[in-house]
Amino acid sequence: MSRTRDRVLRVDLSTGETTRERVPRGWRRDFLGGKGLGARYLYEELSPGTDPTGPANRLGLFVGPLTGSLPGESRYAVVTKSPLTGGFLDSYAGGAFADRLAGSLDDCLGLLVTGAADRPVRIEIADGRARVEPSDTWGADVAETAARFPDAAVACVGPAGECEAAYATIASDGGAHHAGRGGAGAVMGAKGLKAVVARDLPPTVPSDLAALRERDAAAVGRDATGEWRAAGGTVETVDYANEVGILAAEGWTETGFDGADDIGVEAALERVTGREGDDRARGNNRDDDPTDEGPAVPGDFRIDTPDGEVFPRGAASITLGAGLGIDDFDRVVDLCGRCDRLGLDVIGAGNAVAWAIRADEVGIVDCPVSFGDADGAARLLEAIANREPPSGLGVDPDLPDALADGIDAAAARFGGEALVPTLKSMALPGFDPRGAISVALAYATSDRGACHRRARPQDREPLAAPDRSPTDRVRDVVGEQNARSVLWSLVVDDFVGEAAWSDLGAEWLAAIDHPAVADGERNEREGPVAPVSALATTGERIWTLTRLFNAREGFDRADDALPEPLRSADDGMSGVDAETFDRLLDRYYAARGWGDCGLPTPRTLEQVGLAGVVDDATPLDERAIDPAAAGSDD
Repeated sequence: MSRTRDRVLRVDLSTGETTRERVPRGWRRDFLGGKGLGARYLYEELSPGTDPTGPANRLGLFVGPLTGSLPGESRYAVVTKSPLTGGFLDSYAGGAFADRLAGSLDDCLGLLVTGAADRPVRIEIADGRARVEPSDTWGADVAETAARFPDAAVACVGPAGECEAAYATIASDGGAHHAGRGGAGAVMGAKGLKAVVARDLPPTVPSDLAALRERDAAAVGRDATGEWRAAGGTVETVDYANEVGILAAEGWTETGFDGADDIGVEAALERVTGREGDDRARGNNRDDDPTDEGPAVPGDFRIDTPDGEVFPRGAASITLGAGLGIDDFDRVVDLCGRCDRLGLDVIGAGNAVAWAIRADEVGIVDCPVSFGDADGAARLLEAIANREPPSGLGVDPDLPDALADGIDAAAARFGGEALVPTLKSMALPGFDPRGAISVALAYATSDRGACHRRARPQDREPLAAPDRSPTDRVRDVVGEQNARSVLWSLVVDDFVGEAAWSDLGAEWLAAIDHPAVADGERNEREGPVAPVSALATTGERIWTLTRLFNAREGFDRADDALPEPLRSADDGMSGVDAETFDRLLDRYYAARGWGDCGLPTPRTLEQVGLAGVVDDATPLDERAIDPAAAGSDD
């Protein structure tokens, strides 16, 4: 494999043409790969108002400049315009497909798909080349599709993607991993693209990077993040959220769930048959590479079921368990496995079912499913994925189709806008921001809609001093958003980046003479800028670019407002104080150099190197909010 990734594969499904093109060095320097490079292509090539499920939308599967050599689980990024939010979308998945995609792309940083096929197709990648082939697996679920290619790794859509459900996933490794949230699977299904098949083995780790890999893998295992992952995986988050008072339950009508212990880490440990990453024969690693010993920290729990293996993440126990009032771990696993095979995002799906239950309770739809009813929830999930009413359940016949387009779409059709919260039309994860205002800020300002991964104050604020200052809250959210923009552009395992990369990967980039550090930057007064400072600016640049993309699509401060269920009392619960939140949002905009409307300013674009990128169709604020006017900590 080439040492330098400096190209992209482009496939036009309307014509069947495949090409290779060089990525401009300046783009690689300023945007790296993954999220950043994908955002640069979207901003450059999409016109405002492009239909997310139309042929003009782009679907990018990107890796980073070091993918295949990094410690931890390899990952890939999916970047597109979201059919759920109408804005920027990046989503990530790991596992064997990510590894083999890295090997199959060779000297390419990604696959960029345009157009739409007139019949179902798949794309096969090998040796840095792509070809389009007819697909005979349309209609199959994701496990059945993957099983048709035993000698390769597959990313595909299930029925939900084929039916263009707005929160359909792109599933890999037979449904063990998903690029979820935001509906990338609907974009793929709309293009008639059933699967992407990666034929080559994972790349071999270069000998001069093997020592770095071994060192950082060991560091992750010793770090508190690694120890937490090894002990309980992400399933432990349901226990944590319940203990600290931020677990949303039963359609956001409760904070805290009496059955949390029954669907948390102890329940998982009673049923676990293995962990992700503990079996090299599963295809995650190269058997011919002696330096590749698998991840230092095991992944999530493997649970065997009659329908196959399921890897229930924390989101499953939180959203399909507590969120639906289900306290039986086996039933949660069943619902998770059902979503996995259908290709449905578990957070979006769980919240959609919760909305339907609450909508029936207030009398605006017919949906005889109740909280705690796992059988009814399962049937409704199948109906949503296929956009067909389940026979014999008594559900309003239009409800599954409406819910497939998201909660906001269902509320627009039936009413019930204040039943279950969304931000930028994306359903919230089950970490309740009413118990931690920094979580509300992170959700509201996320570039892809409500997201608990852009910044993670839920890990810290519930245990912090109650008088923590607004300045500290804003600094942490902004800093984490910028840092993760770098890590997701390098497409490093989240937990590796957090645990071992205080320099944002500068040492690794220097080892391959990457232009992000090799070209350097200069400050007019202080001379050369240190690589870590330059990468911090890279993170801010990427975050600002996604804001520009969303602004061009019509997003502004109004889209950062908290939804009604979070702002007001609901069933005796206290909401986030609106005035306090608005002041915090002003501070956030001031910290970013944005104006009253939540838009970047020309001065900010100059500072982050985007002045030559922004186009005339993108609205800007003229001047930034004065930090002093945004308030003090007194």
